[in-house]
Amino acid sequence: HAGELVAFNCGAFSEELMANELFGHEKGAFTGAGTVKKGLFEVADRGTVFFDEIGDMPLSMQVKLLRVIQEKELMRVGGTQNIPVDLRFISATHRDLMHEVEKGRFRQDLYY
Repeated sequence: HAGELVAFNCGAFSEELMANELFGHEKGAFTGAGTVKKGLFEVADRGTVFFDEIGDMPLSMQVKLLRVIQEKELMRVGGTQNIPVDLRFISATHRDLMHEVEKGRFRQDLYY
């Protein structure tokens, strides 16, 4: 991987803003989306994404992240086409993720 290391703090964004920051959006995807915006995953292509406080990521976003990891592609907010990405992921958290899995707040398939 020749790309950059890009950090993302999962506790710093609402769910809607997190999707926009990570996946980007197409022009017209929502009010105020006047241009196409590449998300962090596209910007970091061929690099590494560091998720700080991944335990704070909402379950719905965990599902979308898992798809990017497994399928190696993403879809921008408001998009209709998959965009291939080649990424590595590392993460950190102060939470006991196994406890979060047991409580249903963190996906077991993302934990491993």
